[in-house]
Amino acid sequence: MATHPDTAIARQVARLLLDSGCVQVRTEEPFRLPSGWASPVYMDCRRLISFPAARRELVRQGLELLGRHGCLEGLGAVAGAESSGIAFAAWMADALDLPMHYVRKQTRGLGQGSQMVGAAPAAGRLLLVDDMVAGGTSKLNFVRAIGAAGASVQDIFVIFDYGTFAADELLAPLKVNMYSLACWADVLAVGREGGDFDARAAAELQAFLDSPARWSAAHGGISRINPVV
Repeated sequence: MATHPDTAIARQVARLLLDSGCVQVRTEEPFRLPSGWASPVYMDCRRLISFPAARRELVRQGLELLGRHGCLEGLGAVAGAESSGIAFAAWMADALDLPMHYVRKQTRGLGQGSQMVGAAPAAGRLLLVDDMVAGGTSKLNFVRAIGAAGASVQDIFVIFDYGTFAADELLAPLKVNMYSLACWADVLAVGREGGDFDARAAAELQAFLDSPARWSAAHGGISRINPVV
């Protein structure tokens, strides 16, 4: 299940993302996402590490959202997803005074070939943190890797959820909840109000949001989520 904050907070976050230069739009050649989807827009949350005030506010809002939904109670550690989730996981773990780990995309190194980095996590519940979610396939990989290391994930936090490719459906069999601070609908609304998009870019983003799967298929991407295997 995907959970977002109220509209006012989501729009504040959308403005932070626009002002930080995280939003990229293409009206000619679409972006090709690792999960196989095609999109006219891309969210580059990696830029946020260079904006101290913005990143502090996003961490604060994220912790407030998670706290309201009881996600921080009994939490044993915070796990950052390689690579863009590591910084935000570290800031959140520091604020919560909890151990922190990070999860690699692939196994490397010696020993058991675990994707987990850090002291061996005690069996218990971890919060998985990443910068964004689009198709959800990388989150599926990270949740499974944490389980293989002997811990579990009930909640995932991301700064941004594309809100277009039904990632929550892909993750549903794992019984995890996903929390985010904003999605593309928020960015479009705020960008239109602030004049951040020209007419063509706004129209392309609206067409994408009206039917993401159809738009993706028409621009060389996949048209449906991949089942859990």
